[in-house]
Amino acid sequence: MTMGSDLFRAGMRRLAGGVTIITSLDAEGRRCGITATAVCSLSTEPPSLIACVNRSTSIAAVVEHRGVFAVNVLAEDQRPVAETFAGRTGHAREDRFAIGEWIDDGTGAPVLADASVSFDCKLAEIHEFGTHMILIGEVVSTRCADGETPPLIYGDGAFLTARLAAQAAA
Repeated sequence: MTMGSDLFRAGMRRLAGGVTIITSLDAEGRRCGITATAVCSLSTEPPSLIACVNRSTSIAAVVEHRGVFAVNVLAEDQRPVAETFAGRTGHAREDRFAIGEWIDDGTGAPVLADASVSFDCKLAEIHEFGTHMILIGEVVSTRCADGETPPLIYGDGAFLTARLAAQAAA
């Protein structure tokens, strides 16, 4: 018995997750990035994480070729960044980087200067499964924002904040 992908997709929309921007830099020095929620820690020895990206995105090919990427965890006030990198504003590739201040933290992959936290990674392994690539990144540097930065969350097809989620539950 095979379950349909529409039902699976509808179910996964109910799994809330932190919002990140995964970025990289191609061979010509052009930046690219996407909004993603499929990111999690893997190991502390060595510091590493997993990020899953659709193989059809430009970033998948760039990361596979260049071997570096950054995961930028967004704070609740960075929803415009998430919307832009999710393709909801009509900006493409390099134009997406007009929003926010982007820096190089070592690997060349763009790091959002005021992200809640950013992980600059070297690609350790890559695996393909179905429509996606599973990127295992060895973290070479971590930048944490000063002070408290409540996270931006994505769930049930919408960007949320911890405050909005708490209000909705009350």
